[in-house]
Amino acid sequence: MKGIVVTLLVVLAMATFMARPSEAVVTCGQVQASLSQCIGYLMQGGTPSAECCVGVKSLKDLTQSQSDRQAACECLKKAAADHPNIKSDAASDLPKKCGVPSSVPISPTVNCQK
Repeated sequence: MKGIVVTLLVVLAMATFMARPSEAVVTCGQVQASLSQCIGYLMQGGTPSAECCVGVKSLKDLTQSQSDRQAACECLKKAAADHPNIKSDAASDLPKKCGVPSSVPISPTVNCQK
């Protein structure tokens, strides 16, 4: 009987662990906090600050799973739509200018499900 209980607990723990990767855990608050130092660059262009680039790296670290990247993308899409003064070229170049490969675009028109 004890073996059955232990086996059921292990199976339950594995099922819980396997279900978690598909759930997004990144929040819009985390995404906004990560890129808060980038507002000036995103609206004016030029060169992003070191603090901005730290935030871009932080965002990359936060978005390891596909569901996290999609959630972050939706947050950035909404933020970009709410701030029409953001320069689209600056937004799309931000990860590259910071030397951080990213698959989370900043655009009001991006399809975040792809």
